[in-house]
Amino acid sequence: MLVIDEHPLLETVVVITEFDQAIGENPSPLELVEQLAFPLAVPIATEAEVKSHVRDMLRFGGYKPTGRGKPASEYLRQAVAKSRLSTINIPVDICNIVSLHSGLPISVIDLDLASEPLRIRIAPEGSNYVFNQTGQTIKLDGLLCLFDNQGACANAVKDSQRTKTSSKTKRTLSIIWGTQSLPGYSATVSQWYCKLLNEFGTTQVV
Repeated sequence: MLVIDEHPLLETVVVITEFDQAIGENPSPLELVEQLAFPLAVPIATEAEVKSHVRDMLRFGGYKPTGRGKPASEYLRQAVAKSRLSTINIPVDICNIVSLHSGLPISVIDLDLASEPLRIRIAPEGSNYVFNQTGQTIKLDGLLCLFDNQGACANAVKDSQRTKTSSKTKRTLSIIWGTQSLPGYSATVSQWYCKLLNEFGTTQVV
């Protein structure tokens, strides 16, 4: 169901999760919400150079991962440095927890809002999409993105508003945007990610 174009640095892990009921009917428990902060003992050792390696991976297609265009994992760390991250829903909270503590950006979309075929590739010049409810857009030129039949819908910086999770979501697709410059790290991060998700649904690595 998913094609990934060749890339010299990308080492991605794709995860599908099915929940027994719509996620809006089951808010994140306190023990999960508490992990949206530092300090925390986590079952992974964050690599010292994760930030630079992730940025190098995103630069390959010509994208500039700096300023407002920096990886989502860096936004999370800044948010926690200022104040605690707010809970959103179970799949997004777990995505944020693992991304925050691993340093790898992670996308999570409502799989039922995406249409096949799905493909991960570098976005062409002139690409963009709306990423929030106020209608703000992100320029995607040269950025690795997940595409569905309607266009780009997720990346390591900001996911599309079109396929974001809602209270009605029952199936999610997650992408861990890892890099070959950190051999084995994506697999380690995905193991923890799947462990947390499996507490609330049925998860499979694609």
